[in-house]
Amino acid sequence: GLDVSAKQIQRVSEHYGGKFDDLIRSNCEAVIPNLNAKDNDPIYVMVDGSMLCTRGEQRWREMKLGRIFNGSQVVDIQENRREVIQSIYASHLGSADEFSIKFERYLVPYKKRIIIGDGAGWIWKWAEDNYPGAIQILDYYHAKEKLVIFSRILFTDEEKRKNWLDDQCKKLLDDKVDEVISQIEAFRPTTEEAKQAKLKILSYYIEHEDRMSYKTFKDQGLLIGSGPVEAAHRSVLQQRMKLSGQRWSIYGCQAIANLRCYQKANEWNMVKKVIAAAA
Repeated sequence: GLDVSAKQIQRVSEHYGGKFDDLIRSNCEAVIPNLNAKDNDPIYVMVDGSMLCTRGEQRWREMKLGRIFNGSQVVDIQENRREVIQSIYASHLGSADEFSIKFERYLVPYKKRIIIGDGAGWIWKWAEDNYPGAIQILDYYHAKEKLVIFSRILFTDEEKRKNWLDDQCKKLLDDKVDEVISQIEAFRPTTEEAKQAKLKILSYYIEHEDRMSYKTFKDQGLLIGSGPVEAAHRSVLQQRMKLSGQRWSIYGCQAIANLRCYQKANEWNMVKKVIAAAA
């Protein structure tokens, strides 16, 4: 067989992987995967960011990743554990606006969008500006994490802390976020740290209150966590692109991320078509 070096493989991969951004921005249907969903199928839209090591002055940069999947592709594999069988992915190393322009090309065919994310402001601004009719859900585990942090500042007694935390989490899961907010408002901080912590969690909960109707969402059979996109960062990007000693050029990082998205979506035929067209 041919004696091909790792550097040659890398160059070829970057060459073809780098072609996809322009094709996607020009709405080339041949490189935009489709879930073939019916109009009433719930389509989950999840976005998140993680850091990759790049060259240059700004060493660590955020790679944004979007994951789209049909609700019918979520299956139970164990008690209290689910897995998504098939997904579409899109990535971008750059600003939220640039990512949004690219990601929106993937969302055009779908009517019933379920957008799940953490508290990042850019996610919800994008959702409200572009998809005002979509169901928006704040990841439950991020909401719980805020309570955990607050409770550690509030209580020195571990048993009291745990009991209070358990009670608030039950209320969250019972559509009683207003009661949780009232509980937080009732505390009278005795230190500056506690005062700032109270203001911070209140701001977070009040801002996202309409996205925290977890019982209503679960009764509709909807997911309430953004775990699938967090898992995708590990399996799609980090397993290949966050190895020991790796430092990426901006172009190379995006090019390889593009190929990883197609590979993990089982859409490698699209990559083959791009290669054939360029030959």
